[in-house]
Amino acid sequence: MDRRHFLTLAAALPLLPAMARAGTTLDYAPGVAETAMDEGRIILLDFKASWCSTCAAQGRVLDALRAENPAYEAAITFINVDWDQYGSGDLAQALKIPRRSTLVLLKGREELARIVAGTAMDALRALLDKGVAAA
Repeated sequence: MDRRHFLTLAAALPLLPAMARAGTTLDYAPGVAETAMDEGRIILLDFKASWCSTCAAQGRVLDALRAENPAYEAAITFINVDWDQYGSGDLAQALKIPRRSTLVLLKGREELARIVAGTAMDALRALLDKGVAAA
């Protein structure tokens, strides 16, 4: 890591807790999800790739559900994890993520539920409802 990247990362670290609040959508970088987990937040990790049609379908359903129920925004921090960049990284390995299009709901570091390659609105609604109930 060169000095410029190190200084940029060091400057951003104090901002991570403020960025990882419920109702936001964050793009994963090392430390973002881990900070939210350590704070005991409800988070939904969305392991996806830009070229994945199943991931796109999940995204459309999640967007529709979030638009219809503000309780999801109030309770859950949504974190997009780029599969191409982090699919073989520490977070994916620790959570045993089998593939892209995997959604993992956590409260802190406790896994509440997961969906792999599912796009059914009822299943995704149940996943988000579980997050609201755990808040």
